[in-house]
Amino acid sequence: MFFLKNIKIAALLLLMFNILAITAQTKSGKFVVVLDAGHGGKDPGNSYHGYVEKDIALKTTLKVGDFLNDEKDFEVVYTRKSDVFIELVNRPKVANKINANLFVSIHCNSVKNFEPAGTETFVMGLSRTDMNMEVAKNENSVIFLEDNYKKTYEGFDPHKPETFLGLKLIQEENLNSSINLASSIQENFTSNLGRKTRGVKQQPLWVLDAAYMPGVLIELGFLSNKEEGEFLNSDEGQTKMARQIADAIISYKRENFSESIAVNEAKSNVRKERDERKEVKDSAKSKSNDDKDDDNANGKYKVQLFATSRKRDTRSSDFKGLKKITFTYENKLYKYYFGSAASEDEARKLCDEAKEKGFKDAFVVSF
Repeated sequence: MFFLKNIKIAALLLLMFNILAITAQTKSGKFVVVLDAGHGGKDPGNSYHGYVEKDIALKTTLKVGDFLNDEKDFEVVYTRKSDVFIELVNRPKVANKINANLFVSIHCNSVKNFEPAGTETFVMGLSRTDMNMEVAKNENSVIFLEDNYKKTYEGFDPHKPETFLGLKLIQEENLNSSINLASSIQENFTSNLGRKTRGVKQQPLWVLDAAYMPGVLIELGFLSNKEEGEFLNSDEGQTKMARQIADAIISYKRENFSESIAVNEAKSNVRKERDERKEVKDSAKSKSNDDKDDDNANGKYKVQLFATSRKRDTRSSDFKGLKKITFTYENKLYKYYFGSAASEDEARKLCDEAKEKGFKDAFVVSF
């Protein structure tokens, strides 16, 4: 009961900060973006083949800021503009304090195997595949370089997977926006630069969990891959990657905050979303009585398979034979779920089943 009460309080606080952020943007006339260059100072991040993550992240981040500052109605704030160490807990605080509209953190990836390559963008989430968990551990491990980290993070240990069970998605309201931005960034990297994409992933990263607004963490590529590292270490590579990130942010602002959208178009969008919601409700009503009874008995937890802007037939081969597929529609995104369970243990078993079918980023959600 105490836990549920805290979740409700957190949700109310989150809503309040969202309202404040929108109000701040309206009054100032600026769209505020906080750019976070990963690592810095005594924390170099990844270092392979002479390529250093903290340097590449900073140079790329500053270029993103330059592109955004060339645009009308943008205000850019940096967590760091030089080679200094910024405690992880203070990075999202910069964005929260000024009620920013977006939080964007920029990093570089690495693994011991020199072959992997490609970009990936993370949003806050609870998926725990092995590869993603390693990224979470690497990005969160900077905690140990901070003074009084035990007191600051209250037992959070990035080396213990069970720790991540406590990182809940209190910013559910911002998740769809984060996914939209992340998808746009990845699409730009692939379509405009021909970079290999590793997709958009949901992962419990502290720096995103603590931000009150939509946020993404971008892994520009693998420094452990010599060819990719060389590209990211070059001025040309950094400029090209920064341009695509900036363009995605500009598009995000235009789609979500532009005041120049025609009234008729806005009304059309409202009608479309209303019709989509009605379709979801009608679909739920058309379920058999057996399904309804089963949902009533076991509907506390479900397994989210993926989120997409394109509607899928729940009986299609996209779901690889999984049954009891349901979906919700919100903020122009369809979220598809598998099964239903009364307990987390049962839900985890369903999640394992989904992963065995190929949904590697599946994770448990509660309703």
